[in-house]
Amino acid sequence: MGETAPNLFETTPDGASGTGPAYQAQDPATSLYLGDCRQVLPILPEAGTVDLVFADPPFNWDVNYGDWDDSMPREDYEQFTHQWLDACIEVLAPNGSLWVNIPDDTAAEIVLHLKSRGLTMVNWCIWHFRFGQCRNSGFITSKVHALYFCKDPANRIWNPDAILEQSDRASIYGDARTMAKETNKGMRVPMDVWYGKYWGRIQGNNKERRSAHQNQIPEVYLERIIESCSNEGSLVLDPFAGSGTTGTVARSLGRRSIGIEYSPQSAASAWERIHDIGMVRKGEGIGASSAIFASRGGSRASTPHGDGGS
Repeated sequence: MGETAPNLFETTPDGASGTGPAYQAQDPATSLYLGDCRQVLPILPEAGTVDLVFADPPFNWDVNYGDWDDSMPREDYEQFTHQWLDACIEVLAPNGSLWVNIPDDTAAEIVLHLKSRGLTMVNWCIWHFRFGQCRNSGFITSKVHALYFCKDPANRIWNPDAILEQSDRASIYGDARTMAKETNKGMRVPMDVWYGKYWGRIQGNNKERRSAHQNQIPEVYLERIIESCSNEGSLVLDPFAGSGTTGTVARSLGRRSIGIEYSPQSAASAWERIHDIGMVRKGEGIGASSAIFASRGGSRASTPHGDGGS
């Protein structure tokens, strides 16, 4: 899916030093930097023009990320979190939005810090998945927080019609009132708890899965955020590129994008996905039903959705 012409794809040796992107492509402009995002973000020539930041940082859960220390003392991890958040705020455009994917143990700290920096919370969403890691020491974790902030609530990019899903009134009850609406018959803006087909954790033989990547986020998650909070041609940035989901979805949807990745191995794999493979579920999460019950009338297409699908 990526271009093959030499003038559209190049690997630059200065990317590892943080002075330029390690990977670049055009149509739309796409770049991937190597390094610590706290060092790369302040030198980006696009600083102040980024329309959307999506961040899925290391959770400090002692995951093997190669050279990265994912078991910092708590005080150090909180300082790291504040530093990269501040750097992201600085690159945002006046109409920019910031999303953070984060688990329970750091969500509150991030909310308080972003509020203290003058950002406005639009939504505190939940990404819910059925297959949490089994444990007996407490309730099984089956969610991650998707925190949605913006600089200016009255001047943000927001495209609700791009992400509509079937309402329960339509998909379960076949309610004639919702089907009689003049526009968006039987449709609604998604609720703030996200689940359904293709929304599960990426694992096993899922066709989205990239080997050697931890905690990969499903494409439908990024498609919802990018479609709703940016326009075609907008600039999307991911300070923790990981498996490349943000860049892959952004490029497939005609958005410009910047990614930053600490690991050279992860960056190479992410670029292959962003540039050569592209989305494998484009549009599959848009317009569907997230209902957990089958249609009562038996004549509609709604069926209970699980998290899987490969």
